[in-house]
Amino acid sequence: MLGPLTYGAPRAGLDADSAVGTPSPTPPMGWNSWDSYGTTVNEQQVKANADWMAEHLKAFGWQYITVDMEWFVTDPIPEGNAKDSHYQIDAEGRFQPAANRFPSSKDGAGFKPLADYVHGLGLKFGIHILQGIPRPAVKDNRPIAGSSYHAADAANTDGTCKWNYDYYDLKHDAAGQAYYDSIARLYAGWGVDLIKVDCIAFGPYKGDEIRMLSTAIKKTGRPIMLSLSPGPTPVDKEAEVERYATMWRISNDIWDIWHNDAFYPQGLNDQFAKVAAWASAPRNGHYPDADMLPLGYLGPAPGWGKPRETRLTHDEQKAFLTLWGIFRSPLMMGGDLPHNDAWTTSLLTNQEFLDVDQHARDTRVAVSSDKEVVWTSKPEDAAGYYLAVFNRAEQPQTLRYTWTQLGIPEATYHLRDLWKHKDLGPAREIVVTLAPHASVLYRLRP
Repeated sequence: MLGPLTYGAPRAGLDADSAVGTPSPTPPMGWNSWDSYGTTVNEQQVKANADWMAEHLKAFGWQYITVDMEWFVTDPIPEGNAKDSHYQIDAEGRFQPAANRFPSSKDGAGFKPLADYVHGLGLKFGIHILQGIPRPAVKDNRPIAGSSYHAADAANTDGTCKWNYDYYDLKHDAAGQAYYDSIARLYAGWGVDLIKVDCIAFGPYKGDEIRMLSTAIKKTGRPIMLSLSPGPTPVDKEAEVERYATMWRISNDIWDIWHNDAFYPQGLNDQFAKVAAWASAPRNGHYPDADMLPLGYLGPAPGWGKPRETRLTHDEQKAFLTLWGIFRSPLMMGGDLPHNDAWTTSLLTNQEFLDVDQHARDTRVAVSSDKEVVWTSKPEDAAGYYLAVFNRAEQPQTLRYTWTQLGIPEATYHLRDLWKHKDLGPAREIVVTLAPHASVLYRLRP
């Protein structure tokens, strides 16, 4: 497994330019099917979400439509990972969209017709895969496209994802690389713009396969974003994942809860320590990913739990987005977009909030405890600061800080509440009274 790298420096035996993850000028923004559809999403539902995004969100920078896991399963269950799934797979061992769910994929078309539809709306198209090679390809020892190898040459049948049964692990050799090359060519031909690869960044971290996938994508010549999942990605692999991927998950799945003592799923309050550990990541086109946004309507078949409106209160929803924004995480909406109400839409189209996520720098944690957290960042092209204050406590709090306590130069700053779009006047310190789990997001101008 690869060790840590100095960012931008070649690893011994590896040319500096041989595998560099596709950068994104700003944290990617889009929609992913998992939170609302689990593994059951179909073509009509993907198109409905794409149509809604194009009409209501595209003007604000939202652009990715991603089909999450097991799109190749013909008989899916929402939570996925069944041991008796039935698959659609081609003669060369590559999963294909299930034609009963994605009818435009018939006759070998794959996802190209659906990607063309999404592109026709001015959006971009993504898919989810797992690391490794499909078990049925290995069972039948199918040939690997564009090579002299067969699936059995590439498979490590002693290894598999701990929570999914669709794949075996790959060998880290020429045969394994040939298989990744074959699927990358296929996806590039479909017009895929983002690949979310699962069971690779944690449980365990698979550095060789990250490098192999990045290499395969680069060979296609298509600028495909590589998203690594799930987390927590080890912090000591920061330089490596920055080099090979566009974004990488920093935690296990985050759902619409405040806290969970268990490892899965986790909630908003569990994320403060995770984002703090990654606060100093450079974000020079490559981004730590705090996971999807479980907002709005999570249905009709969510990947966890029953169909529902998000359990998060309005205060918690704002705190959720405020933390993701000040951290500069990618923003991937999980709720079913056509079900969005006016409240949810107002959150996703708040340009002042989006500017914090998309166009800031120097993110840092100024105050951190189990009761309160304060983050700051700087606007990209203007003077002043962004300021986020969170009440993690179970009771209301009045929080007061001098600018010096927050690492901000002493001065009189003019405050603007970015969620309320309201100027608050001049201040020489910050004083806020917050309900439990509430937050504020301010712009400070000299």
